[in-house]
Amino acid sequence: MSSLQAEDDRTALSKEALKNAFLDDLFYVQGKFPALATKNDYYMALAFAVRDRMLQRWISTAAAYTKQASRTVAYLSAEFLVGPHLGNNLINLGIFDRAEQCMGELGYSLEELLRQEAEPGLGNGGLGRLAACFIDSLATLEVPAVGYGIRYEFGIFDQDIVDGWQVEKTDKWLRFGNPWELVRPEWAVEVKFGGATEQYTDEHNRLRVRWVPHKTVSGVPYDTPILGYQTNTANTLRLWRSEAPESFDFAIFNSGDYYGAVNQKVASENLSKVLYPNDEQVRGKELRLEQQYFFVSCSLQDMLRILRTQKVPVDQFHVKFAVQLNDTHPSIAIAELMRLLVDDALLPWAAAWQVTIRTFAYTNHTLLPEALERWSLQVFGRVLPRHLQIIQEINAQFLEEVRMRFLGDEARIARLSLIDETGERYVRMAHLACVGSHAINGVAELHTELLKRDVLKDFYELWPHKFSNKTNGVTPRRWIVLSNPRLSDLICEHIGTDWIKDLAQLRRLEPLADNPEFRARWRAIKQHNKQEFAALALQRTGIIIDPESMFDVLVKRIHEYKRQHLKVLHIVSLYHGIKSNPALEVQPRTFIFGGKAAPGYHLAKLMIKLITAVGDVVNRDPDVRGRLKVVFLPNFNVTNGQRVYPAADLSEQISTAGKEASGTGNMKFSMNGALTVGTLDGANIEIREEVGAENFFLFGLSAPEVYALKTKGYRPMDYYEANQGLRDVIDLIRSGFFSRGDTELFRPLIDGLLYQDPYLVLADFQSYLECQAEVSKTYDDTERWTRMSILNTARSGTFSSDRTIGEYCADIWGVKRVPIHLLTHAEAGIA
Repeated sequence: MSSLQAEDDRTALSKEALKNAFLDDLFYVQGKFPALATKNDYYMALAFAVRDRMLQRWISTAAAYTKQASRTVAYLSAEFLVGPHLGNNLINLGIFDRAEQCMGELGYSLEELLRQEAEPGLGNGGLGRLAACFIDSLATLEVPAVGYGIRYEFGIFDQDIVDGWQVEKTDKWLRFGNPWELVRPEWAVEVKFGGATEQYTDEHNRLRVRWVPHKTVSGVPYDTPILGYQTNTANTLRLWRSEAPESFDFAIFNSGDYYGAVNQKVASENLSKVLYPNDEQVRGKELRLEQQYFFVSCSLQDMLRILRTQKVPVDQFHVKFAVQLNDTHPSIAIAELMRLLVDDALLPWAAAWQVTIRTFAYTNHTLLPEALERWSLQVFGRVLPRHLQIIQEINAQFLEEVRMRFLGDEARIARLSLIDETGERYVRMAHLACVGSHAINGVAELHTELLKRDVLKDFYELWPHKFSNKTNGVTPRRWIVLSNPRLSDLICEHIGTDWIKDLAQLRRLEPLADNPEFRARWRAIKQHNKQEFAALALQRTGIIIDPESMFDVLVKRIHEYKRQHLKVLHIVSLYHGIKSNPALEVQPRTFIFGGKAAPGYHLAKLMIKLITAVGDVVNRDPDVRGRLKVVFLPNFNVTNGQRVYPAADLSEQISTAGKEASGTGNMKFSMNGALTVGTLDGANIEIREEVGAENFFLFGLSAPEVYALKTKGYRPMDYYEANQGLRDVIDLIRSGFFSRGDTELFRPLIDGLLYQDPYLVLADFQSYLECQAEVSKTYDDTERWTRMSILNTARSGTFSSDRTIGEYCADIWGVKRVPIHLLTHAEAGIA
């Protein structure tokens, strides 16, 4: 076969070429013929046919980066919640419609094949999904980049709801194989743990330190191509799997210890076995620290390998790589790069420290103190003895600098120290990230201001130049084009397709908000999406919902600060109103919840039980029929998000002001034409500024008001006693009405609200109810609501992750685009 023929078979994007490739892969890769093939075989065959078309772009991209030694973004993240690949790759290749026709002509449904793909649950929520949006944007903007993380064998748990309670099931996303990844065992690296350190003198009579580990594991990279939208760029997501250096110890086996022979293999593989092991026990804490160090060490060693391949001197590490720490989880990278430079590459300490600081930048994603990781010195020293020494040396030199700047201010020195000396001593990982990075950013304007004022105030006063804001964004390719194809088609019909890569162009829709025909088509698309979601809800929950009702949606991680219980109080208030006056006029609403509670977070799990318990009563009560429905959609993930966001009329973004770093769900809703009811928190503030205050439903205390109320002394019982409506709602739940007479079931939640209420649910209750009354009134005016919906989409352009990544490139990373020329087989051989 000629090289040209191979090119056509593997790379051509025509319908016929796709069809032939699909049938070839079914036969030669899956080893099946149609009579024996399963739907999964068909999905795999199509996935391999699509991957072939990506490989030319992937290899061409790698060749260009290697030849040019391009400055590269290395994005370190413990989570990458990428979602299913097939649909996204078809869109980015520009062949989604062609694939649909091709499958149809062969007698298969592309929609059914897309549903076969297991979602890689390699993240918990917003943090991992943001990382996935960012790597999509980096490729679309033609920026050299590699995403580094962990290939968790079992990702975030699958959630079932049994008798109203969350039940966690193992996420076996790899059980049928993963067609998108290529394993690279030749680039495996060794990672050390435990043991001790010893000093020695090198040949130049310099004192050095050698780490003698207790155990070593092997990190094996699995690479997935990440394709840009209609570009030739395909960057790499490199995820590490842990393996034992020797799979099987024959000496131990021959002595009769069969368990011992494989024990090391089992222990080593535990490192990449499960996303976020339960860290309530000491062993769980150690495993989590080991996981973080494992992927960071693998990644930095990989970068050093790339330097050697491209013949770049090690002291130019920061010139070749801009390394971004996605939250605090990878911050051990700062100590690890120092170890690699000082102990292995033998750079002087001062030179290594300059390289390290110029390499790293740190994104903070949280205002919750408990999320700023810290490790007890005992655990840290046992797992990473050499790194503890390095951190102590970094701290000693850093505190010298602080003493000179703030003479005699011992309290400040204690606050800034990388080691928390109060009580049991801890390593403060966020402090390490701040000291070892040249840039620190928050992810929304309010979040960044609160970091500077509160969480990282001392660091801001020390180094104000390090701080900047980079408001999060989401990729329009997945969150509009893939998930809302009818809306995408309507937009393209009126303003062309350039908006998919330049979301600011959605502004051109604004005049159409006043066009009655356009509004009617907009409404029809929303209605279609709602009907599709109603079918999904019936299939998953057995609950029949009315697509004509308002879809009022709250989907996100279940947590007290996100205040799902405030939404429940609103539902119970409406229900109580109907029971008190059955003739009451109520705007028909379907309340849609979704989200996972951390397995060890009892109150969050109880919130799920409360939602489902209220739903059980409300959905069955004949007095309420046709007016209120409550649905909890189990196992909220990227796939389900793609169905929920396009169907929503109202987006609930009701966290306590000053608690949400940014939010990205709020952006996905707004892009898809949902109106937001929210507090002045996170990116809600910027969404409101963009879409216009008149197109946003605002309620609740602002962050300064929250702070002032807490400073004054907040007594939630005062609100309960002063508000009859609130009393009715709380008392109805407390009486056991929604728990079959059990007055104890929801007591922890109700007592928490009445006596602590750390997230000011009761303080915001009345404002929330009044705002929701305004929502109902507005929804009654169909034309006005549709106009507001169109303007929400039209003005959401700034919330594209392309804009965010452009700002990182310009302000923090200093990287430039590298357009990719596609190589033929022959050219690739020369390259």
